[in-house]
Amino acid sequence: MAQDLLLRGSGPDILIRDGIIFKTGYGLSVGPSATVLNTSGLTVSPGFVDLHVHFREPGYSYKETILTGSRAAARGGYTTVCTMPNLKPAPDTEENISVQQSIIDRDAVVQVLPYACITLGRQGVQTVDFASLKGSCVAFSDDGSGVQDREVMRQAMRECAALDCIIAAHCEDNTLLHGGYIHKGRYAAAHGHKGICSESEYAQIARDLELSADTGCRYHVCHISTKESVELIRQAKRSGVRVSCETAPHYLCLCEDDLQEDGRFKMNPPLRSAEDRDALIEGLKDGTIDAIATDHAPHSLEEKSKGLEFSAMGVSGLECAFSALNTFLVKTGKVELGTVLRALTDSPRRVFSLDGRSLKEGSPADITILDTECDYILKGDEFLSKGHSTPFEGMRLSGKVVCTIKSGSIVWADDSILSQRYE
Repeated sequence: MAQDLLLRGSGPDILIRDGIIFKTGYGLSVGPSATVLNTSGLTVSPGFVDLHVHFREPGYSYKETILTGSRAAARGGYTTVCTMPNLKPAPDTEENISVQQSIIDRDAVVQVLPYACITLGRQGVQTVDFASLKGSCVAFSDDGSGVQDREVMRQAMRECAALDCIIAAHCEDNTLLHGGYIHKGRYAAAHGHKGICSESEYAQIARDLELSADTGCRYHVCHISTKESVELIRQAKRSGVRVSCETAPHYLCLCEDDLQEDGRFKMNPPLRSAEDRDALIEGLKDGTIDAIATDHAPHSLEEKSKGLEFSAMGVSGLECAFSALNTFLVKTGKVELGTVLRALTDSPRRVFSLDGRSLKEGSPADITILDTECDYILKGDEFLSKGHSTPFEGMRLSGKVVCTIKSGSIVWADDSILSQRYE
């Protein structure tokens, strides 16, 4: 029988036994072998959920592996993550997705749920056999590229609607990119960079919203970054379209005004204008944006050391997401802590129909413990992830994850909470 774990602080005690929250209340007693953690002054939350991570394995394990990625997730407070399909082999058949699943079963320290592709090889031409893959994936996505052909996306949505599956779309119209690699705005114009226009994102969202309304497909929009995207999704929700969406911490916290000539500021979609950032914040507050997902996309040091133009797109975000959100949104009074936590916990579980997790008796013990007041300087080279590139490098951030509990077991704990164990 597993050892009991008791969380005891200023609120009700939480007794964890056999992987579930066994009992809550004040002054709970436990046996001498139990582990008791002092959570006084800390925030106890359901475990975080990230609907959008890249763990790179199989195929690109020099960037990240299931083991290193899931360890980074645990350190960031995540107990469930969903891994994107730009892998080798691409998870477009039962055989191919089983390659990734076998690694997950062997190495993951948190729950890892894989996506399958929308189209074979993520080439945007021929749809996968959705029915055969449904039981092996959390949803379908060609993330890393948008499905360019309207009729291919219509067919995918029609088939997924019949199966009650989710299409999670990376929305990007390739005809509007023109070689751009940062936002087409003030910074690009002032520094001679090629820009990516906002329309390349929101035009494809508008197309897909029409298709979702027509087919009844459950449609999730990945990493939105523009004010137009927010408004399109807001109006679609009001009209009854089965749409949900996510954005990432860097789009809520930063904008093109924060850009530097450094690859750690290069991601896709790019950091947009301050007006776009503010619209995203409003979308988070009014519920238009359902989830905050990191789009954790690690690369090697060499791949990220070639400046804005030539570095690979993508940054590592799992280990600093809460700290950034707490610093830029909560501590500044822009967003309440509860709103941020809902977008990291309950809401992503709801939109993807994942098993519920709460702090109530009988719930699986997936728990994240937070110190919302702790200040520290972020150093990417201290990440557990293989990818160390973050736009928050060197910043003084407020708030951090001090303990992550998955199914009743501690999968990450900071020295600060371990030193405060009750004897």
